[in-house]
Amino acid sequence: MSRGFLLVLCFILFHFVVSSQVKSYIQDPTLSVFFAFNDFKSAANVRASSLSTAIRKRQFGKISEMSPGLGLNYIEGLHKHFDVSVSLTGSFLDYPFEKKPALNKDNFLVEGDVSLRGKMFSNKSIFSPYLQLGAGASFYAGYYAAYIPAGAGIQLSFFDEAYLLVNAQYRIPVTALSSYHFYYSIGLAGKIGKKKQNRVAQPVILPEIQSADRDNDGVTDGQDACPDTKGSIQNKGCP
Repeated sequence: MSRGFLLVLCFILFHFVVSSQVKSYIQDPTLSVFFAFNDFKSAANVRASSLSTAIRKRQFGKISEMSPGLGLNYIEGLHKHFDVSVSLTGSFLDYPFEKKPALNKDNFLVEGDVSLRGKMFSNKSIFSPYLQLGAGASFYAGYYAAYIPAGAGIQLSFFDEAYLLVNAQYRIPVTALSSYHFYYSIGLAGKIGKKKQNRVAQPVILPEIQSADRDNDGVTDGQDACPDTKGSIQNKGCP
């Protein structure tokens, strides 16, 4: 077998092994569309007493008392257990300011935030709970405000290609024109763009190439003074 043929064979094997890849289970770029609900009543009841009291007396708001909205969420993995999440939500409501009189009419509320998700399990698992913390800003009737979204959620994976996302947050005001409220969302997500993070190449071990020795005397042709005549190593391959 010629040396050139061996080199070509090695290149083919190398290309095949590199192409044979395994999942790293880091979240690929993913886009979610979701329904959201802003719950100001429950947050007010909890702050007026305590969480345990609100639970015991069933002082949490009903869905009919919440303000619905729609949103988009972009997620991309930083590590198999950590993702960055960017959300944008819109809803119509009469915002209950805590330090300002209400406007007594519905206006469009826009809330956007960037947060870090810490997942209990990687995307290898079908079911993965996560914790979330970030920073957000809102715009309502000409007023800007800032808040901190802190919460938890569940990611349910369908073959690591699509996901059901359920999330609950407690939004803590940073500025005077933002109010304490709970925020709930449920939506479906799918991967978008090129899958650039979800695969890594396996380690490649190249086969060792043996130099040609036509006369089989233990001296390779490159060092053999008599490549077609069997000889000794001491005589550089000559008899």
